Amino acid sequence: MSKLLIACGGTGGHLAPGIAVAEELTARGHSCLLVISKKQVDSALISKYEHIDFIQVPGRGFSKGTRARFQALLETFKGIVSSWLLLRRERPDLVFAFGGFISASLGIAAKLRKVPLVLHEANCTPGKSTRLLAPYAKRVYLPEDVSISKCDSSKVRDFGYPVRKEIAPISKEEACSILKIPVPEKLLVVIGGSQGAQALNSWLETNYEAFADDGISSYCITGMGQSPEGTHVVRVSDGKSVTMTRVQFSNSMGALLSAADLVISRAGAGSLAEIKRCQTPSILIPYPFAADDHQAANAEAHVRAGGGICLDQNELNVLKNRVELFFSEPERLQSYANNLKSLNQRDAAVMIAEDIETLCSAN
Repeated sequence: MSKLLIACGGTGGHLAPGIAVAEELTARGHSCLLVISKKQVDSALISKYEHIDFIQVPGRGFSKGTRARFQALLETFKGIVSSWLLLRRERPDLVFAFGGFISASLGIAAKLRKVPLVLHEANCTPGKSTRLLAPYAKRVYLPEDVSISKCDSSKVRDFGYPVRKEIAPISKEEACSILKIPVPEKLLVVIGGSQGAQALNSWLETNYEAFADDGISSYCITGMGQSPEGTHVVRVSDGKSVTMTRVQFSNSMGALLSAADLVISRAGAGSLAEIKRCQTPSILIPYPFAADDHQAANAEAHVRAGGGICLDQNELNVLKNRVELFFSEPERLQSYANNLKSLNQRDAAVMIAEDIETLCSAN
C-alpha cells in the first residue's frame, strides 16, 4: 500500500475534493495525510472527518501591494522549508496537490526532493500554483478542454471534480429534517462562499421579507464571523410558516442543496460540482475579484450545460426580479434540474484513486 501527502488547504474548494480522494484511497488501504492551512474554514470543514489524518501548516496567498506580496513570498519560503522537513519525516510515495498557496510550497519541496507529484485543477482557468508546478508533475487532472502551456498533454486527464460521497440528492423532507427547519413550499438558498459573501448577504437582508410575502423561505450561509445564526419565522400564511435562516458555515451541503428549489451562489468549482451533483437550479454571481477571473469561466461552462443563469455582481439590482421570475415558472426550474441530472455523473474520486494506484505501482 502507498503513502500520500495531499495538499488541499486554504479554501473549501481545495479541501473538499482532497477529502473526497483521501476517503476513497483510505478505503482502498492506502495511507493519506492531508496538509491544510490554519484558516478557520479549513478547521470547520475537516472537523467532522475524524477518520482522516491531517496537519495544519502556515502560509498565505498572494495579494496586491508590495508589502503583501513580500509577506506572501516570505511565507512561501517558510512553507517550502517546513514542507521539505515534512517530506523528510513522512517519506511519502507521492504528493497530491489541489492548488492554492499550500500546494505551491509542498509541490516545490516535492520537486526538490524528487517525490512524484500529481496535480488537480478544478477551475476552468488554472491557478498560479498549478501553472507553476504542471511541467514537473507526473499527472495533471484538468477540466474538459482546459490546457496548460509547457505541460505535456500525455500527462493530462479529465476525470472531473471529486465530490464527497455524502453530497447526494435526497428528498426535501429528509433534507429539512437534517437542517432542522420546517419543510417550505419554496426555498431560496444563498451561498456567498469563503470570499465575497458580504455582497450577497446584504442583498438578501434587503429582500428576504419581500420574498416571504410570496411564500419563499430563505436560507443563507453568511460566512465565518458574519451575521448571528438562527432561524426565525418571517410570515405565517394559511397556517404555514415562512422562515429566514442564517448560518455561518454548513457541514450538510448535500441536505441544503437538496432542500433548495433555487440556489444563488458564487461560481467556485467546488460549489458548482456540488450543485450539479444535487441537481439544484442556480443563479450564479461570480466573485469579481477571484484570481484570474476563474469564477466567470466556471460559470460560463455551467450555464452552457443548462444548469441555470449567470449575473455579474454589478447586476444585483435585477437579481430580485430574476428570483421572482424563476419561482413563478416552476417548469423552468425543473428544466434546469433535468439538465443537471442528465449530465454524466462520473465518480471522479474513484477514477482518480484508480489512476493514483497505477502511478504508485509504476514507481
